[in-house]
Amino acid sequence: MQLLFLVLLSILNLGVVAQPSQTPRTAAGSDHVSIRPRKITIARTPKLQRDFPNKKRATVTYPVISGLRDPVVLRRVRSLLEFNNIFGYTLKEYGEDTWLDEFDYEVNHNSDSLLDITFRQSGSGAYPDEHQKHFLINLKSGRLVKAADAFQSGRLAALAQAVDQKLQDELKEDEAAVASSKHSDPQDVESIKQAHENLKFEVSNLDNFSVGPRGVTFLYEAGLPHVIQALAPAGRYFFSYAELKPYINPDGPLAHFVR
Repeated sequence: MQLLFLVLLSILNLGVVAQPSQTPRTAAGSDHVSIRPRKITIARTPKLQRDFPNKKRATVTYPVISGLRDPVVLRRVRSLLEFNNIFGYTLKEYGEDTWLDEFDYEVNHNSDSLLDITFRQSGSGAYPDEHQKHFLINLKSGRLVKAADAFQSGRLAALAQAVDQKLQDELKEDEAAVASSKHSDPQDVESIKQAHENLKFEVSNLDNFSVGPRGVTFLYEAGLPHVIQALAPAGRYFFSYAELKPYINPDGPLAHFVR
């Protein structure tokens, strides 16, 4: 009896071991990525620290990307977001110069097979300054999303015109605000008009846009000299998906937002 009991117990134990785990496993996918921030403190050379005591260090935070099922696509995404590709500088080069104070990023959208991310660097030389670089990546292909991918090719000119109308409305509002100010003078009004006179949103500007759950924001850099950057428009023009439906490519990466 004792031998039979041991045999039965062994069979039951084997049955328990063979049962599949009931705990769900997190599988890699293609609709979003996993992002882990990595923070680095850049310590400048002893000579730079002596010459610029308020510039001894700079802080860099950048994303480490993982979580895609397709290794080829993951490599492409990582390549696009390689640190040297953001603003064209290596960590070593930042450490050999005193301009940088902080480097960081913001994830605007990470779902629907789209990764939308903005990098920012701020620093100072003769004057404080900040730069931004925006990326919109198709997580199915690992490539940058262009206007020609997302919108109908035959409607790009009309779409650019619609965005330009919002730009021109903003410029007029800014000029009117300067003209109506109690402290303005004719030179102020003339200066802002001259700064704005050549600003226009073209088809070539359509490639720089940010996606969100409610719509798309087209981004525009006026490119004004630093001395008159205060006169630059905000350069962010939002369109809901309902507004964009006539322009969206039915086979493109934004199609599911308007179905």
